[in-house]
Amino acid sequence: MSRIGRQPIEIPSGVHVEIDEDALMTVTGPRGTLSRRLHPEMRVVREDGVIRVERPSDEAVHRSLHGLTRTLIANMVEGVTKGYEKRLQIVGVGYRAAMKGKDLELAVGFSHPVVVGAPEGVEFEVPTPTQIVVRGNDKEAVGQVAANIRKIRKPEPYKGKGIRYENEFVRKKAGKAAKGGA
Repeated sequence: MSRIGRQPIEIPSGVHVEIDEDALMTVTGPRGTLSRRLHPEMRVVREDGVIRVERPSDEAVHRSLHGLTRTLIANMVEGVTKGYEKRLQIVGVGYRAAMKGKDLELAVGFSHPVVVGAPEGVEFEVPTPTQIVVRGNDKEAVGQVAANIRKIRKPEPYKGKGIRYENEFVRKKAGKAAKGGA
């Protein structure tokens, strides 16, 4: 049996979980509401403030869906209680970020500033011109927006300039060796 899928999910106080016949799960908490359609073959059982996920058989498809379904539900519960955030760091001379209303404006070496719009449920914060914080309730959305921002100017391997995740290690390469001889 899946070790992750077997673990129960505790529902904190103030969180309301609703599951309808179409396998649509809605989790409401202090930070908002998240909905997701789960796989119809996975059974979600709620009892005594705890949610358990059960699978119909031991087939490979059901085994893989078991842990996935449990993790998706746990991420929804954590998202409506604590929320998620990804921190990005900008490295490079003249590279900076600024807020423009609710959108993020990046100056990262192009001839024009790059404006990134905040999708529904995701917000940006720029504590310093070289730091970006992406926040939201949906873990998948926060991670995808952070990855899209990083993709605008990936860290390059020679000087390390670009947008990287906080605490991301960028392995640097040696440059061209000087010619030795006449």
